[in-house]
Amino acid sequence: MGLETGSSSKALTAPPPPREDTPLLGEPQALSSQSKTFANVFIAIVGAGVLGLPYAFKRTGWVMSLLMLLAVAALTHHCMMLLVYTRRKLESVNGFSKINSFGDLGFTVCGPIGKFLVDILIILSQAGFCVGYLIFIGNTLADLINFSPRILGLVPKSFYIWGCLPFQLGLNSIASLTHLAPLSIFADVVDLGAIGVVMVEDVLVFLKQWPAVKAFGGISVFFYGMGVAIYSFEGVGMVLPLESEMKDKDKFGKVLAFTVAFIFFMYGGFGALGYFAFGEETKDMITANLGAGLVSTLVKLGLCVNLFFTLPIMMNPVYEIVERRFWGGSYCLWLRWLLVFLVSLVALSVPNFADFLSLVGSGVCCALGFVLPPLFHFLVFKDEMGWKGWSLDVGIGVLGIVLGVSGTWYALLEIFSANA
Repeated sequence: MGLETGSSSKALTAPPPPREDTPLLGEPQALSSQSKTFANVFIAIVGAGVLGLPYAFKRTGWVMSLLMLLAVAALTHHCMMLLVYTRRKLESVNGFSKINSFGDLGFTVCGPIGKFLVDILIILSQAGFCVGYLIFIGNTLADLINFSPRILGLVPKSFYIWGCLPFQLGLNSIASLTHLAPLSIFADVVDLGAIGVVMVEDVLVFLKQWPAVKAFGGISVFFYGMGVAIYSFEGVGMVLPLESEMKDKDKFGKVLAFTVAFIFFMYGGFGALGYFAFGEETKDMITANLGAGLVSTLVKLGLCVNLFFTLPIMMNPVYEIVERRFWGGSYCLWLRWLLVFLVSLVALSVPNFADFLSLVGSGVCCALGFVLPPLFHFLVFKDEMGWKGWSLDVGIGVLGIVLGVSGTWYALLEIFSANA
């Protein structure tokens, strides 16, 4: 792809309106080193899902949970690389030069239907993450600041979620991700610091209590645990932009594998330590087990601040898609406010943080991470693959569908039984 000349005339020309094949990303960023790519992949994957892992370990047993995390980590890496291989093939054979995102790849392989599927799943997954953030903030603040059973006629969780709404409307009105970047860096630093403090606290509690733990749960909780694990590793939508930005693209697969392995060990350690520390008393958010000390309070508040400022960043892909489809690609304040309001309403209706993680992981992340990548890979490489490659793509796709349907059904049963 050559560089364009005549930049002065280009600056005076209005950009064409966005279409189905218009990439969501703008001008390419400066190429990244291996260490920066590691950091970017880490940030893209690690999120609030880590806080529900100890509870998942309690439900499914620590050995079963570790095995599920390992399986999901391996599948996540494989499916991410399927997207990379598919894009490289299309660009080399057909000369495509602007397949910058998952949605662009879906359009190239399957046309408008492919992009529509990716767009819908990205909307549901990103909005689902934000619902989880609000549930965590509401439950945590209700635990820390709970003067009475009702505040202005509302239960404490609902009061704090509604209290976040006007501030979130303001933050989500910011149009540029560039202006949100400092908030993202601050949120990530707070998140990593809080995770480290929680793990140290878990070790100290474990050495004092030594509670009984189980290695394996029943088959009935398998899909629940898989949903939480899949949610925790969700980040497939960012793999193509990150690979595009890497300087030495031949090493992207190794860097991705190392990062996913690192995250697996961190998740495994965090989930196991939390469960080992509190045993059957482990709550759906591990921070609820930390007590009322100063350090515990600062960690909880830090995580709330982290998720509060991360929410508008996570909603940005939703705004890009919705505004492109319903507002000609232009900024639309009322659409953004409506989406924030809907996310808040869903957060008010879900009682359990970990159950919601399982629902989003099973219902959305399975399709986004384990169904569409092998489908797109199969459609592009079907004339070149032998029966082994064909079987692997079809097998992963079928597994994703089975896990998605079964996990969604189980998670909905858990949520409705909690509401009953």
